[in-house]
Amino acid sequence: MSDQQLPSYITSATPNPPDKRAPWYKNTAPTYAGIFLWFIFWDSMSGNGLSMAGLGATLLGIVLGGVICHFLFYLVPGLFGLKTGLPLYVVGTSTFGAVGGLIMPGFLMGVLQFGWLGVNAFGSSDALAQGFGMPALYVPICIIWTLAAAFVGLKGIQYVARVATYLPLIPLAVLIIGLVLFAGSAGDYTPPPETVVGSGGVLKGILAMVAAIVGFFATAGAAGVDFGLNSRDKNDVSMGGVFGIIIAIVFTAGVSVIAVAGARASGVVDPTVCNMTAALKQKLSKEFFAVIMIGLTLASFPGACFSSFIAANSFKTVMPKVNPFISVGIGAIVSIILAVTGVAAKLPDVFGLIGASFGPICGAMLVDYLLSSGTWTGPRAGFNPAGWISWAIGFIVGILPNKMLPDAIRVEDIPCAPMAAFIVGAVVYLLCAKAGLQSAVIPMPAAKPADAPPASGAAAAKA
Repeated sequence: MSDQQLPSYITSATPNPPDKRAPWYKNTAPTYAGIFLWFIFWDSMSGNGLSMAGLGATLLGIVLGGVICHFLFYLVPGLFGLKTGLPLYVVGTSTFGAVGGLIMPGFLMGVLQFGWLGVNAFGSSDALAQGFGMPALYVPICIIWTLAAAFVGLKGIQYVARVATYLPLIPLAVLIIGLVLFAGSAGDYTPPPETVVGSGGVLKGILAMVAAIVGFFATAGAAGVDFGLNSRDKNDVSMGGVFGIIIAIVFTAGVSVIAVAGARASGVVDPTVCNMTAALKQKLSKEFFAVIMIGLTLASFPGACFSSFIAANSFKTVMPKVNPFISVGIGAIVSIILAVTGVAAKLPDVFGLIGASFGPICGAMLVDYLLSSGTWTGPRAGFNPAGWISWAIGFIVGILPNKMLPDAIRVEDIPCAPMAAFIVGAVVYLLCAKAGLQSAVIPMPAAKPADAPPASGAAAAKA
């Protein structure tokens, strides 16, 4: 096949040159850390295992979740980005095909961003309504918040970049306040006997925590390609993940869980409370708590804009003839509906859906990387069967326990569903590749030799 048969979105892609790249502490680490400083992530983490497993096992689950996110979900996409200098929607064509890559992961990434925007709108609007002490403001704030984020994501995300550099200091300060107030009592916490799930409660608590973290991170893991293309070398990719993912997860989720355990043990809140902000509400003055909630909300706005920005870029690539104001506007309306109806409030289910969607993508990309000895083969023709079969089977496995499904078809005893989706996606891709179910590689135009700076196509440098 000739390079003329490649879609224009591939042939027009230009690798990010080495002189445009930067150290890990200037791009990858702070950006990823900012994701985990989002209070929607850490505020309810204790609800995923603390009551079942106790404090020590829950913290172990957090550490395992961070390690899994770094090594299994982020590292290979990051190395793909480093070696090719190309974005996810191009790199993904080696796994899903030159035509299939428009849908997976391109279009899917854009669609799921509106799920994230809905979650952001729900949490932020609820926090602002609490901060102002006026619950009736929730729906109007939700609408205004979502539309403003969508507009900025479309037209002016560069204007929030400078402010976004400092806003993460707000949740960082709140986490430290929670640690100071409650950590002293955390060691005295014991789960209520009625919430411990038999002898397997500890393992179930650990797996529940891993599932929540992996489900939250799955799309950001695949997006590691876009972080890797801004990295100078493998050390930047690795260190960016260690600090921005592992350490950030352990700190944010760990502090929140410790604070809730301490608040429960000291009697500040009852054993059913899973949110650190709920504990702070009982401990702090009404005025100070209102300031905290407003501050956490303001710190969430750049994240909402970033989700809209990613969605807009995906849709511009996938649907270049559709006005992005229309596509993003429709997505924003969906986000508002998700937030106002409370669907976005069901965080375990939302994270589970996202993990089921992107778990097999990351698993298939990992195997694709290993089979090609650490190189990017280049785009494959049409719809690569290996990629699509592995995704479909992995997604089905990952979505089965989700409570969004009707009871008649739900299977609740699949442990750590996002990881199960990842493993199934990886294994099925390997089996399909060995069975010859990969479509042919189409050479990229103007491929550079292997000893050149990071470039596109099969000539990308080896690990």
